[in-house]
Amino acid sequence: MKYLISLVLGLVVGAVIFATGVILNPFVESRNLSPISVTDSQTLTLSYSAVAANSIVHTNNGESRILPHPEKVLQLWEAPIRQTSAVASLLHDARNQPVGLGIKFSSTSERTRLLNGEALVDSVWYVYLPGRGGFFVEQSENYWTYVRDVVFPAYRSASNAWKGSWLGNVTAGPGALGTARVTGGSGEFQGNIMPAVESLIVRAWSAKTGPVAADGRLTIELPSINPEEQSAQD
Repeated sequence: MKYLISLVLGLVVGAVIFATGVILNPFVESRNLSPISVTDSQTLTLSYSAVAANSIVHTNNGESRILPHPEKVLQLWEAPIRQTSAVASLLHDARNQPVGLGIKFSSTSERTRLLNGEALVDSVWYVYLPGRGGFFVEQSENYWTYVRDVVFPAYRSASNAWKGSWLGNVTAGPGALGTARVTGGSGEFQGNIMPAVESLIVRAWSAKTGPVAADGRLTIELPSINPEEQSAQD
């Protein structure tokens, strides 16, 4: 019996050491600087609350840490979409004024490789801004640094919570520079292909319910307008 107990304890200790080594791997690089942050082009910034209870609707398979909102919303429990979440959020501009609606679908990626520092999620946004038009955002997101700097410390804490100030880009492609691909669908965006980056600002996170105080931000690089087009618009 004592050998069995020793074996179990050894496996547990080994698993803990392995998990800690993966999380604290010094050879995994963090990329926080977005190519759009240094662009000379005009950008469009849209912010939203990343807390499920603050969204218009948030749903998943019902077994996630983040509970669906509102309570009686239909859940995505069918086998093909069990790893998918859907959220509809009110979007605000840089002056914190409501300007549109964003609908996002996210699914866990089969390309995730934790040993390489890749906790990947594939997602798409549909954004509609009344009076301006709509567009689609296609991206691959990497939540590795988010897990390492926020989620892991929350589980290590005696209170099962994390508080602080974490800001990071989560977009990791499909653009060559790690940007998302935006396709204009209507209005002033129609026919344009633009890069974008999504980032998160987290101030509090719970191991039981997920984000407690967090905001997301979409930054889209708008296409340049040549002088002839500017004159025509004027």
